[in-house]
This record gives sequence, C-alpha cells and structure tokens, in this order.
Amino acid sequence: MIQQKENITNIINQKAKIVGNVNIDGSIRVDGYIKGNVIVTDLLVLGKTGTIEGNIKTKDAIVGGTIIGEITCSAKAEFQNTSKIKGDICCKSLIIEEGTVFDGHCNMEEGKPSGQKTSTK
Repeated sequence: MIQQKENITNIINQKAKIVGNVNIDGSIRVDGYIKGNVIVTDLLVLGKTGTIEGNIKTKDAIVGGTIIGEITCSAKAEFQNTSKIKGDICCKSLIIEEGTVFDGHCNMEEGKPSGQKTSTK
C-alpha cells in the first residue's frame, strides 16, 4: 500500500469543478471533478467522490474514484474497491483491490505507455 502523506496541501473538494489542465508540483487530493489532463510530480489521491476525465501523469496514485483516460505512474498505482477506470494504465507497480471496475489495458513495462511497442534492435 502507498503511504498517504500528511503534507498534501492541494485539495479539490467535492463541490469543485475544474475544466482545463492541472499541473501540481507536489501532491494533491481530488474529491471533485476535473475535465482536463492532470500532471502531478508526487502523489495523486483521487477520493471516492472524485472524477477525472483526461490523461494523468504522476509518480504515485491512490484511486478511489473514477478515471476516464490514460493513467501513467512512474512508480506505483493503487486502485481501491470503489474505483472505476476506463482507459489504459502504465506503471511499475500495481495494486487492484477486489471490486475495482477496470476497462482498458495495463502495461507494466518501464517507461512505455500501453500503445507503444518495445523495439527489438
């Protein structure tokens, strides 16, 4: 399990809606709605009431909500039993709890999003 850090200073609450791309230097917790791409340098926590419609790039992710788009984690992705994912996952380490709904492909090959093939040169 990913240890949720005490110092999450960026929070999008349950009633908030953001349309546009979000770039965070550090960690963020999302309990609201984002329609746009999300880039986080450290930890993304998507609460069970949170929804992101767009592609996500982060170091670590703890997901309890809904993602419609590709998620790329340079380290670990954890999907809790309330999560719903419609899109591809690319990460080094993966935890999926029973009850997670996942419609997409998963690639755990380092640094390669799921649509890319490894070169055989």
